[in-house]
Amino acid sequence: MKKTKLELTWPGKEERPRLEPRILLEHPERGHHAAARREGDQFDNMLIKGDNLLALKALEQDYSGKVKCVFIDPPYNTGSAFEHYDDGIEHSLWLSLMRDRLDILRGLLADDGSLWISIDDNEAHYLKVLLDEIFGRLNFVADINWHKRVSPANDAKYFSADADHILVYAKLKERWSPNRLQRSEAQSSYYKNLDDDPRGPWNSSAYTCAKTAEERPNLYYPVTNPNTGEKIWPSKTRVWAYGPETHERNVSEGLVYWGKDGRGSMPRIKKFLSETKLVVPRSIWPHDEAGHNQESKIEAERLSPGRPFATPKPERLLKKIVDIATGPGDLILDSFAGSGTTGAVAQKMGRRWIMVEIGNHADTHIVPRLTKVIDGEDQGGVTKAVGWEGGGGFRYYTLAPSLLERDAYDNWVIAPEYNGPMLAQAMCKHLGFTYDPAQGGKGDEGDAEWWRHGRSSERDFLYVTTQALTQDALRLLSEEVGPDRSLLICARAFSGNIDAFENLTCRKIPASILSKCEWGRDDYSLNIAALPEREAADDVPDVGPLFAREPANG
Repeated sequence: MKKTKLELTWPGKEERPRLEPRILLEHPERGHHAAARREGDQFDNMLIKGDNLLALKALEQDYSGKVKCVFIDPPYNTGSAFEHYDDGIEHSLWLSLMRDRLDILRGLLADDGSLWISIDDNEAHYLKVLLDEIFGRLNFVADINWHKRVSPANDAKYFSADADHILVYAKLKERWSPNRLQRSEAQSSYYKNLDDDPRGPWNSSAYTCAKTAEERPNLYYPVTNPNTGEKIWPSKTRVWAYGPETHERNVSEGLVYWGKDGRGSMPRIKKFLSETKLVVPRSIWPHDEAGHNQESKIEAERLSPGRPFATPKPERLLKKIVDIATGPGDLILDSFAGSGTTGAVAQKMGRRWIMVEIGNHADTHIVPRLTKVIDGEDQGGVTKAVGWEGGGGFRYYTLAPSLLERDAYDNWVIAPEYNGPMLAQAMCKHLGFTYDPAQGGKGDEGDAEWWRHGRSSERDFLYVTTQALTQDALRLLSEEVGPDRSLLICARAFSGNIDAFENLTCRKIPASILSKCEWGRDDYSLNIAALPEREAADDVPDVGPLFAREPANG
């Protein structure tokens, strides 16, 4: 029987934005760096202000396959923002927003990377199916239940929403494994020293294993309780975990525990706290281990008195994710940065980070917060737990305007904001070249190879100019490039026979890139306020429900 793949469908699913790969513009005056450098400090972290879909597209060329961990806390689609739309349209808009971003995020992840998404019940199950489709169901890792509330919401109509989901996916599950964690104080509290053992606190576990006497006859034998002289047999369906020789060694080393009075009917094995290994992460995260909403609101008020961010995540939650998903120096990406918790925790824990935020709180909340972290002035959150004392830095970027715009005569022209280097960098993105003019260096004769703006290989280069190039100019370029290399030239116009030189390929701008994407659109966010209101129910087409279906081709 042929297997079929179930997928989620919704109105507008086949409509995909034709994104322009923008360049990023750095604003050094808005970034911040510590006064002194220390070994291990991270200085090239990135805060990008702008639409996060365009920002992800801008990162695609340089960061594909390089991000170890993505954490996002997207809009929860609670319905209150969608008062002008029915459920079908509401879900469709939200799912399209998520699908477009998740497609790029998957490409940015390293093969041993992981994605973590915080979401509530309203969309968690639709999102799970969507993620199965994008990442592959085999790459699903866990649905973590984070207990976000300390006290119940007594004004809830049905149930107090006390927990959120954190959906975890690996880029390639066979390449990813979670880091194990240090024991928490609560976990360590189970270790006691009931017999004043000089080796310190201990806990005990079962002396049997999940094997039968038929499977492991060597493990089915009697042991003697030294305090009562009674011979104890294990069950035939669950034999001892240790053979006779190992059992004798356990006895001689004082590892066999027979209960408080020493007269227990079954032995247990002592496990010392000092010898325990790191613990495997669990899928239920209580608020005393991973923080809670009240805690995060206190953190937000402390960082921005009088104007706290409305829906922050606690630093302890991000610390737990960072501990499990990354190591020192790894790159973490958050494209719904909010108040900047991800970057703050990553900075304190010695990870590199990229954050994207379209709202003004990129300036009003994130920049001041990260400045305090870098200067060692933020003593809250996980600062003391990780021993943070300040250091490192970040760079601040915005998205460049659209490369092309229409002039007064409705012709497409290069936007006036683009100078020569910006234009060259933008064309490299459009044409798949690496913008690296510094690699041009000197030619064999010692002359500067000024025409090397980008490269796709060691012998294939790109030159961008707004000039009109004559046949003589092309001949000179052909001679400089030489017979063993090739050059793609993008210019405003050409004269003469542009096919006369085998090592040159000529393309006009902007004509050569007009059809590559949609131009002039700066906002792909789910901005419901910007959408027209529905005038009447009869004006809305019957789009039908969302459903999982089998593709028509089976």
